[in-house]
Amino acid sequence: MRAQPPAPAPPQPGAWSATTRRLRVSATTEPGRLQIIGAVLALLVVAFGAVTAVEVADRADAADDVVNHSQPLSVDAADIYRSLADADTAAASGFLAGAQEPRDVRDRYDRDIEEASGLLVKAAANTDPSTASGHEITTLNEELPRYTGLIERARANNRQGLPLGGAYLRYANQKMSNVLLPAAERLYAAETGRLDRDIESARTWPFLSLGLGAVALAALLWAQRRNYRRTNRVFSQGLLVATAASTVVLLWLAVGHTVARSGLLDADVHGQQSLDVLNHARIDSLKARANENLTLVARGAVLTPDGKNDKYETDYGTGMKALDEELVRAAKLTDDPEGSVPVSNAVSAVSEWHKRHRTARATDDSGDYDGALKQTIGSKNSTGESFNRVDDALKRALTHEQGEFTRAARNGRGALGGLPVGSAALAALGALGAVLGINRRLSEYR
Repeated sequence: MRAQPPAPAPPQPGAWSATTRRLRVSATTEPGRLQIIGAVLALLVVAFGAVTAVEVADRADAADDVVNHSQPLSVDAADIYRSLADADTAAASGFLAGAQEPRDVRDRYDRDIEEASGLLVKAAANTDPSTASGHEITTLNEELPRYTGLIERARANNRQGLPLGGAYLRYANQKMSNVLLPAAERLYAAETGRLDRDIESARTWPFLSLGLGAVALAALLWAQRRNYRRTNRVFSQGLLVATAASTVVLLWLAVGHTVARSGLLDADVHGQQSLDVLNHARIDSLKARANENLTLVARGAVLTPDGKNDKYETDYGTGMKALDEELVRAAKLTDDPEGSVPVSNAVSAVSEWHKRHRTARATDDSGDYDGALKQTIGSKNSTGESFNRVDDALKRALTHEQGEFTRAARNGRGALGGLPVGSAALAALGALGAVLGINRRLSEYR
């Protein structure tokens, strides 16, 4: 007979199966159950602290970006936009003054161009060229020298009394209105959008941290109740420390984030929204002033597409209508005298501007060009004087609202300070307390 092959050896359990079997055996004894409870409690408390540290650090970084990165870049973009519009206004004002451009007007133009150029260099250094903002910065850097070249040609011809100077000035204004200002507006919109996203990120509730904290706290309370029912001891010092540490972290997280959300909401509603409206109001006033001046420069030579109206006078009316609407919105957003008084002054100055403009247009239409010129760029009782009052008032309002934004945003950021490190340290203390509290019970079985 042939020998039978040996029977196959029974399969050996794997490491995972052996571990599972040991856990099942341990769970049938009180010491084993206590070890499992201690490990779970320590894991929950550590996870709560770690997730809290990560989520709060993320929101603190977003709040810091609001204060130190996205909001300053939004301000720079608004200043680029304003500087370009103001430069165009100054160029038209200087041209109207005659062959000898007033020194203060020329200095204003030069300061605007220098400021815009410097801010573009700064923006380029802090922006990825492949982004939407980067593309707009490239456009502005390419087109600004072409604009300034056209202005210099207009000035040169104007000094010689050549009518070609007016054509160069109108072409420069078209370059500003159709290329530079739209690019600056898109840049401002992109940077403001980034600011809005950073504010929203900083204000997002840390739901995972709050949920883990509630679960950890509930587990600790359950463990203490279980301990009391089995031993009739009211307190376990270790578990009490773990519960206290977890409670402190949970309250700190809830209160700190609530304060941060409130501060950032205040910065947005009472700061950024007002800044956005006031920036657009100031830029619309500048564009309206440039169009008002160009109405006299062109003297009816440029018409609207339908050929019925003066283009620059029409654009002036559009700009002033937008300015009126934005000042109404700004008045509703201001919530203190420091902000409302400058806006009220701007409204009064705009009303005066409207009246003086109608007078200047009536004078020009009657054939008195020199009289209309004086009523437009003169030092007394002119539309230029009204415009300067509007600009000064809006500048004061912007300065105040910027201070309000910065104060509220810093308060919001400060409410999150120390929480990431504090939550991690308290979680470590809580985990240690949970382990020690369970080990105290385990020692009774040894």
